[in-house]
Amino acid sequence: MSETHSFDTLAVHAGEPRPARDRSVVFPIYQGTVYEIEPGGGVDYIRYSNTPTQTYLQDKLAALEGAEAAVVTASGMAAISTALHSVLAGGDRIIVAGNIYGGTHALLAEESRRIGWGLDFVDAADPAAWAAALTPRTKAVYVESITNPLIRVGDLPGLARFSREHGLTSIIDNTFPTPMLLRPHSLGYDLVCHSATKALNGHSDLVAGVVTGAADRIERVRHTLTLFGGALDPHTAFLLARGLKTLAIRVRVQGENALALARFLEGHRAIAEVHYPGLESHPDHARAVELFNGGFGSMLAFRPHGGVEAAERLLKTLQIPYAAASLGGVESLVTRPAISSHAKMTAEERAAAGIGDDLIRFSTGIEAGEDLIADFAQALEG
Repeated sequence: MSETHSFDTLAVHAGEPRPARDRSVVFPIYQGTVYEIEPGGGVDYIRYSNTPTQTYLQDKLAALEGAEAAVVTASGMAAISTALHSVLAGGDRIIVAGNIYGGTHALLAEESRRIGWGLDFVDAADPAAWAAALTPRTKAVYVESITNPLIRVGDLPGLARFSREHGLTSIIDNTFPTPMLLRPHSLGYDLVCHSATKALNGHSDLVAGVVTGAADRIERVRHTLTLFGGALDPHTAFLLARGLKTLAIRVRVQGENALALARFLEGHRAIAEVHYPGLESHPDHARAVELFNGGFGSMLAFRPHGGVEAAERLLKTLQIPYAAASLGGVESLVTRPAISSHAKMTAEERAAAGIGDDLIRFSTGIEAGEDLIADFAQALEG
């Protein structure tokens, strides 16, 4: 499948063997763990992430991210932790740009205590802060393309250039926009991670992750993953490949719904603030327009007037979204990050990051946009 094809076409056909195996249009599940060793060949084994169904999925994901190679993992956190461990040794330092997912924050904090990783948290839009954080022991830069949960967009091209100029490995979590909206390798990022549990799969029914990058870098990630044992099982790989085929249409509809809902909320008297890069009022709007292709993603966050009590009342009054902590599925989900995605952070850490207890994060699904807005209208009137 050629890079000249649109993303919609790539999502359906990239990585698919032609001619199809055994004439099946749908790639089969190779559930076996044991494969005959070919003379002079290597060993195919699920933990090595090189069995047919795993390889098929990895080829598809690499094509979607515009990368040479990919390796799939048992979860998004397995992807992030394996990428970090493939780059960092004890005593190394990493520059962490912007607010990040609470699980990643907890991982970095734990490993900083356990094996001595040094952490330097910086503003993702402040090059002076990056330079001030640089030390001879700095080995990597980590950033989210859209931050969780405050939906900020840092100077992503600048961070990639900074990393290259100083010989650092740049790692980016691209879960929120997906490659449909942003391909970080085109900006110069070395490793791109996803929680494929979220929008890549899109149906809230599996757990998986992926890391993409140049072939030599992915080989180091794969080696680390093999040692840690975090491979993805073939049946889940099959389901994820199936979900990827509708990625383009899902992301497009979710983005349209999210923008319409963000505009509605921004104009409502009961809402104190709205975080969505598609809004002209968002501090990173101009950057998002420049970086993202065809939308601004499905994620938004907001604060109602009235504090935590009002936030909890709103969550209980909404009828369409589920009050649940994940994101990226066909159904809308709503949650307070302080008690879900960022609960492992201390109250002081959340306050320093600007994550108030009354902040609400909304993952927009593919329901009719007018129905979502009407649901919020009735809930806010209450």
